[in-house]
Amino acid sequence: MIGFVGIGIGAVLIIAAALLFVFWLWMLIDCLKRLDDKFATGGNNAKLIWVLVIIFTGLIGALIYYFLIKRQD
Repeated sequence: MIGFVGIGIGAVLIIAAALLFVFWLWMLIDCLKRLDDKFATGGNNAKLIWVLVIIFTGLIGALIYYFLIKRQD
């Protein structure tokens, strides 16, 4: 009985990790495709800065990008 519970929890964790990875990838692709004039601040290097933030900070950077840039569309 306990084995089935462990398998269920493992499946939920794998699905959650996959969804978080898809969200991270979605934000990275959105940042790469976004025109430079769509970034509020950062000057000419805004896209580069945001790509580096998303890559090096992972999910936290993707969440910050989502709330500061993506939601303003």
